Amino acid sequence: MNYEHASPIPVAEASLDVRATFIMRTYGHLLGGIFAFAALVTVFIKGGLGPKMIDAIASVPGGWLLFLGAFMVAGWLGGRMAAQARTLPAQYAGYGIVILFQALIFTPLLYIAATYFDGVIFKAGVATMVGFSGLTAIAFITRKDFSFLGGILKWGMICALGLIVASVIFGFTLGLAFSVAMVALAGAAILYDTSNVLHAYPHDRYVSAALALFSSVALMFWYVLQIFMSFDD
Repeated sequence: MNYEHASPIPVAEASLDVRATFIMRTYGHLLGGIFAFAALVTVFIKGGLGPKMIDAIASVPGGWLLFLGAFMVAGWLGGRMAAQARTLPAQYAGYGIVILFQALIFTPLLYIAATYFDGVIFKAGVATMVGFSGLTAIAFITRKDFSFLGGILKWGMICALGLIVASVIFGFTLGLAFSVAMVALAGAAILYDTSNVLHAYPHDRYVSAALALFSSVALMFWYVLQIFMSFDD
């Protein structure tokens, strides 16, 4: 979720071969990041981290909502790192940190899903990939500049964090409507990030581009999974 244009010298001004190479590298690194994320979550769950994190969260008043806030911060962190990293080592370092952080945050949720909701992770994963693929196709086919979504995304995330804080303070639940709204916001983030891949990033920042896309896909998957779990509850 990178809410700032990435460069004054975009890859869109480069040759067709350079653009094609950049896009292949970006989505190759996105796929690699997803595999690394899945591997880390598997290691954490098999190592018994899931129940320990759940117990720790449950021991704190409003723990799950605070944990949700931490997830939102992780998405913001991914966007900031994608926007600021310039050198290739810095890009890889930022990507690795975000993948590790997201894997830790997802571990208790995925542990619960795997333990109590048979097949729900697969369903949510397929739904997320279908949504991501459709939004990516829209951005690639239309070639539209979705940079105007940047301001909307910033305000959307601020409002979401405000609702989370209010729910902790006043004790109300966010419910299914909040998850649906966050899936819509994640979809807008994917359109925005894909537009930046096509129009804004320079040719040497494909890792940063993948990082931004990864953060948006993670956001969508988190709330799609919550929706599927609420249907199976």
